[in-house]
Amino acid sequence: METARVLVAADKFKGSLTATQVAERVTAGLRRVVPGVQVETLPVADGGDGTVAAAVAAGFERREVRVTGPLGDPVTAAYALRDTTAVVEMAEASGLQHLPPGVFAPLTATTYGSGELLAAALDAGARTIVFGVGGSATTDGGAGMLAALGARFLDTDGKPVGPGGGGLADLAEADLSGLDPRMADVDLVLASDVDNPLTGPKGAPEIYGRQKGATDDDIAALDAALAHYASVLGPDHARLPGAGAAGGIGYGALVALGARFRPGIEVMLDVLGFAPALARATLVITGEGSLDEQTLHGKAPAGVAAAARSAGVEVVAVCGRLALRSEALAGAGISRAYALTDLEPDPAVSMALAGPLLERASEAIARDFLL
Repeated sequence: METARVLVAADKFKGSLTATQVAERVTAGLRRVVPGVQVETLPVADGGDGTVAAAVAAGFERREVRVTGPLGDPVTAAYALRDTTAVVEMAEASGLQHLPPGVFAPLTATTYGSGELLAAALDAGARTIVFGVGGSATTDGGAGMLAALGARFLDTDGKPVGPGGGGLADLAEADLSGLDPRMADVDLVLASDVDNPLTGPKGAPEIYGRQKGATDDDIAALDAALAHYASVLGPDHARLPGAGAAGGIGYGALVALGARFRPGIEVMLDVLGFAPALARATLVITGEGSLDEQTLHGKAPAGVAAAARSAGVEVVAVCGRLALRSEALAGAGISRAYALTDLEPDPAVSMALAGPLLERASEAIARDFLL
């Protein structure tokens, strides 16, 4: 019988375990049943929060820089660098994690710090920048990011408009002549798991505004302000897939920075070296906190499973909770899923004990697939 070689390529279990911790726990569970099993770990991410951590786990260098947070206060943000490739995660600078509990600023939160983070990557010599967008606290169409890179957004009096998406309602002139010229020479890859347009019923304010504290009135105001902003900068780009990513920062990157949009998990699998690791594997274990309908639309496990299926390698998944039927799993290329809630039905307890429970689930995978 061929020696089993397992590749653990899972995302984080949000609120419980990082992707690296998931890989460690799965490995421990497998080896409890099959002590000598060969296991290779490759923590993955789809462009959202955890993307820099996944790059660092794959050998990139973690770099930290002080930037402007979404509320205008300084925050510490990290990006990852290897040779001339940088992985920049906008949530590190402009993410919801930088808001105090219960505090939102849907109309005024800014992506200025994300622009500062891109500039830091340029300063470090990056020639290719993977720009992971997701988990934002902002809905400013990337105007703050562009302002940090040298653009000017002025009202009828020639004064800068206020921060955030709300301020864009006063926009009279967008001057992009001062944009950092280095951006023109960089391959900027917009890595996202959402393909929404900027505005409208599937746009950034309507689909994602409420999770950033926006009321219905705020959403209407933001949608109108972003539509006005796009009429000044270029309405065609507003309809492109990914323009609505991370509160419209995708639009700013596409219209002004020459970015090209790719599904985040595809980009990250390339950057992390998934293909050569897959070529060594006889079984792939992927997963994330919740395997649900969203998983099928570009989340990390779906991307891993698709790549593994095309290579003819079997895939099983681990998750905190499972909300997909076996037919949907099979359609995604996943043979079987092991949920922590099958071992501990109380979700709060399951999250609190995610590590030990995941080891137990992995013991079951070893018995089912490796013996």
